Amino acid sequence: MPAKKENSDGMNVDIKLVRDLAGILDKAGLSEIEVEDGDRKIKVSRGGGTFVSAPVAAAPVPAPAAAPVAAAPAEAASAAPADDHAGAQKSPMVGTVYLAPEPGAADFISVGDKVAAGDTLLIVEAMKVMNPIAAESAGTVKSILVENGQPIEFDQPLVVIA
Repeated sequence: MPAKKENSDGMNVDIKLVRDLAGILDKAGLSEIEVEDGDRKIKVSRGGGTFVSAPVAAAPVPAPAAAPVAAAPAEAASAAPADDHAGAQKSPMVGTVYLAPEPGAADFISVGDKVAAGDTLLIVEAMKVMNPIAAESAGTVKSILVENGQPIEFDQPLVVIA
């Protein structure tokens, strides 16, 4: 069996399966995948797998932020639209924004909704933790500046409430 390799411990590793799992990891944008078949268990993950790599993974976060920054000028062709978001509630962290509490559920807010200070506007997932973002003040939702599942940056305008 050419796809299997026996290491010095006598363990058989299906290299093709490991490569297939790594491909699924890349295509799905996952950080880890684990498969169990009887007494055999294979786990493939990105990064070094050590706790030291976690802070290193957090440090490059501004690098992917370069892509959304490049996309922002495409959406706001001039500095004038940025002024339209003056007073917008901004993200307190880097992460992924979700407009609903779970897939398939209704969004927390819609344009035209009245909100009270402290009402949940959306959720930001950061390091696998769901962080509800609450309205800083009462008012009417004038604009939602992000899309569901969109990566966001620190201090990025999220919602305009007036």
